[in-house]
Amino acid sequence: MQGPLGDVVVLDLSRALAGPHAAQMLGDLGAHVIKVEHPAGDESRGWGPPFAGPDADISTYFLAANRNKQSITVDLKTDEGRELVERLVRRSDVLIENFRTGVLDRLGFGVDRLHELNPRLVVLSITGFGHDGPEGGRPGYDQIAQGEAGLMSLTGPPGEPYRVGASIADLLAGIHGAYGVVAALYERERTGQGTVVRTSLLASVVGVHSYHGTSWTVGGRLPVANGNHHSSIAPYGAFHCADGMIQIAAGNEGQWRKVAQLLDIDPEIPKYATNRERFAHRDELISEMEKALAAHDRAHWLSALDSLGVPAGAIRSLDEVYSWDQVRSQGLLVEVEHPVLGRITLPGPPLRFDDHPAAAHTPPPALGQDNDAVLAWLAEREASGGTPT
Repeated sequence: MQGPLGDVVVLDLSRALAGPHAAQMLGDLGAHVIKVEHPAGDESRGWGPPFAGPDADISTYFLAANRNKQSITVDLKTDEGRELVERLVRRSDVLIENFRTGVLDRLGFGVDRLHELNPRLVVLSITGFGHDGPEGGRPGYDQIAQGEAGLMSLTGPPGEPYRVGASIADLLAGIHGAYGVVAALYERERTGQGTVVRTSLLASVVGVHSYHGTSWTVGGRLPVANGNHHSSIAPYGAFHCADGMIQIAAGNEGQWRKVAQLLDIDPEIPKYATNRERFAHRDELISEMEKALAAHDRAHWLSALDSLGVPAGAIRSLDEVYSWDQVRSQGLLVEVEHPVLGRITLPGPPLRFDDHPAAAHTPPPALGQDNDAVLAWLAEREASGGTPT
């Protein structure tokens, strides 16, 4: 593949979602990604429904996190398997793993051994709650991390914690891990040495608390769930109109005055004159706005708000999102030729580079489909003396 990381080899020992998502991101940037799977396969191959294919045995979950990779099967508990991974480590730039703390060491691939095999290797290690500390060895799954890291306390209607619909802790860990890898590769150009990048589901969620975090650490105010409305700005949220709901975000005083004028609300009365006052009277403001919005349908209000330059939008289901011309214009859907499913559409990468043409993506691989190809590539690299970049 072509791209900014076109000369980088990634050895992906991870499974499920966080690590594979990080590896997929690097693959989207052009890296050569070799996914090492146990002969039974990444467990996400069995996660569903839904499943696809003539035998209904291809997990759409797996398809979401494994494009632009090759798959080889290796049993790390055998001498033969460990020897093959050692050979691959010597020819790789990056290794990604999300085993529980200590598992890789027990398999004979602790950090010291990896850097003995390849001093320039960048290692990305993703754990549930961190590799050290009093609870460093805990296993971590997305929903557990969402709860432990406070995200569920901020989500949903007031009074009851809700998980975020997407596996956001896993995905954020993958994103943070990928940008850590890129930083480590940049540092390696200066030092000549690889390093270990560590993140976790816990760290990745706490790392995006943003203003919710400072609300407590600086302001002493404990954030709570606000349903479909912002925790600090009003009006900013989802509102009912004649035929459903729309979202309106008045992020500054000028936008608020435009909304107020459109809805025939006096923006200067004391309870609405500043954001501080509007937030204090938010329930009353929402009620007054929704009484006015009930006069027309969504299309009317979205057109009127757009003409005023006020940020507003529909609330789309995923089928509507994927049929939206704007989504397609941004390269957010890619088509690949799957060996069993034929031509399929996948959610695409969120980055574009002006100096690089749109990449041609490869489909998520069948289990072990590239055993021979990877062995041939490895033998060629070893014969030529090829080393990581």
